[in-house]
Amino acid sequence: MGKNKYFSSKSVFGQLISLIDDSMISKAVIKYDSDRYVKHFKSQDHLFSMIFCCLEKCNSLREVAGGMVGLSGKEETVRINHLPKKSTLADANKNRKEAFFEEIYNNLLAKFNGTLSDSRIFKVLEKEIKIVDSTTISLVIDILQCVGRKPIKGKSKGGIKSHSVINADEKVPHLVWFTPATTHDHQFLKKLKCDENTVYIFDKGYNDYKAFEHFTAQSTGFVTRIKSNARYAVIHENDIPEPIHSGILSDEIIEVDIHKDKEKSKLKLRKILYYDREHKRTFEFISNLFEFRADTIAALYKIRWQIELVFKQIKQNFPLKYFLGDNENAIKIQIYCVLIVNLLMSVIKKSLKRQWSFSNLVSFCRIHLFNYIHLTKFLESPEKSWELDTKNDNQLGLFEQYLSTA
Repeated sequence: MGKNKYFSSKSVFGQLISLIDDSMISKAVIKYDSDRYVKHFKSQDHLFSMIFCCLEKCNSLREVAGGMVGLSGKEETVRINHLPKKSTLADANKNRKEAFFEEIYNNLLAKFNGTLSDSRIFKVLEKEIKIVDSTTISLVIDILQCVGRKPIKGKSKGGIKSHSVINADEKVPHLVWFTPATTHDHQFLKKLKCDENTVYIFDKGYNDYKAFEHFTAQSTGFVTRIKSNARYAVIHENDIPEPIHSGILSDEIIEVDIHKDKEKSKLKLRKILYYDREHKRTFEFISNLFEFRADTIAALYKIRWQIELVFKQIKQNFPLKYFLGDNENAIKIQIYCVLIVNLLMSVIKKSLKRQWSFSNLVSFCRIHLFNYIHLTKFLESPEKSWELDTKNDNQLGLFEQYLSTA
């Protein structure tokens, strides 16, 4: 029988966290002084413990502490110096700054940007297409204000709203901002970076004419839907050439009023009426992309659905129903760690030649988390027979052969 080198000197968990460099962690620790007054349970231990929580989909501190007992005696292989107890992890989630975890996530995004990115859309439009949306995560207790009326019977629940930006050619959130669920979506537009090579796509919940004026002044494009009660004046109707998709019913230049204190100004926008045959309904889009074809603008808005799929992917595969702490800091730490694990799994999926569904990939890693399987080799050809190669214990690091040729 041939010797298939499917076994590794590192467990699946060890291979996953090997994607996070020690230097990346140490720099974040220094930047946010996250190990100050800490004797044992350092930032790195905390980070890897929460990654374990997300991978195993733990719903309580007891599950995390009990599950990590399996690493006793193997701490060095997974770069953990101190296994947490329930109280230790609870205190760390409450007191350690969530900015440390945000920094790790942003650094991972920068590190794997080339692996995750697909430049096909940019090559066609010569602009980066970024999708903006929010998702509300319900909380059992009223930590952050929840949207909606208070129930007549029962206790009102809290809610946290996660505003995110993803590139249309990627599947991971880039900019993330947390607010109480009552915060209006359009407040997030102030956080967006404007430049002439970017087009933002968002739904009509983000409508804000002052922000649209700012985008236009900065030569930043946007596409959204117009509200049903919007007031505007049609100043010109564009002709619809024959090559344009037949779903385009009208293409107009409109003017809207913008009120600033006691001053009033006008802004020209483009309004496109589109009939979607698949869903048998009409959509009205507004944009400041006057040079784009009308059907291209309609197609751009359809891309917005990708961010809904990302939210669904994260909520279905990782623990965001139950939180390990009853304070805002603990909740934000857990969400950032979910985003970190989602990014790591996306890197794996993108680096494989074999097609795997994201849910199956996460399930496989969860089942074999402490098994010593060479992850990438197995995922590329899981049907082959296994045999331990005792002559070669020096396995390559996870994705070393893939990233070196990228």
